[in-house]
Amino acid sequence: MGGEDWKLWIEALKAADVLAPGARTVAYSYIGPALTEPVYRKGTIGRAKDDLEATASSITDTLKDLDGKAYVSVNKALVTQASSAIPVIPLYISLLYKVMKEQGIHEGCIEQMQRLFQQRLYTNGSVPTDEKGRIRIDDWEMREDVQAQVASLWAEATTESLPQLGDLEGYKTDFFNLFGFEVGGVAYETSVDEMVEIPGLA
Repeated sequence: MGGEDWKLWIEALKAADVLAPGARTVAYSYIGPALTEPVYRKGTIGRAKDDLEATASSITDTLKDLDGKAYVSVNKALVTQASSAIPVIPLYISLLYKVMKEQGIHEGCIEQMQRLFQQRLYTNGSVPTDEKGRIRIDDWEMREDVQAQVASLWAEATTESLPQLGDLEGYKTDFFNLFGFEVGGVAYETSVDEMVEIPGLA
């Protein structure tokens, strides 16, 4: 989660002379709202994210002679293997998704990355960043009206009320999709032979 591996990869690519002039490299991160800050940003995960952001500046210095640049993209809360294992984050995401879907501004992983590349990184203009040089693709999540609604639901949420207040079904589907389950159009009940010859492989 920190920046060490990122820095080592870029240094190795530069040493191998395989980076084009103007090369850009992006690491994904997350900040989140005050609701999740004690667990997410104030703990060890937060320290790793701080290191990642500091590394972006270091990599940019490394790429100066190539007119290259390193960015940290602060993304929206998404259902991933990592986020699913962090306390309270699944609860927050289920409430957030309910609000964002109702407002028509929900994005999955692919839609989020499409917006990052199309509307931030490659616009034939300067890349918009915040005061710390980060690309903020979490802007819809962090809208005041969205966060106000989530905070209101958070205060009401109980084990019994969560299925109505949050988007548990959407969260569950996204989680299963990570592992190839509950994907539309797949006949899971069909018997298959998993032993398949692949041409070209011995």
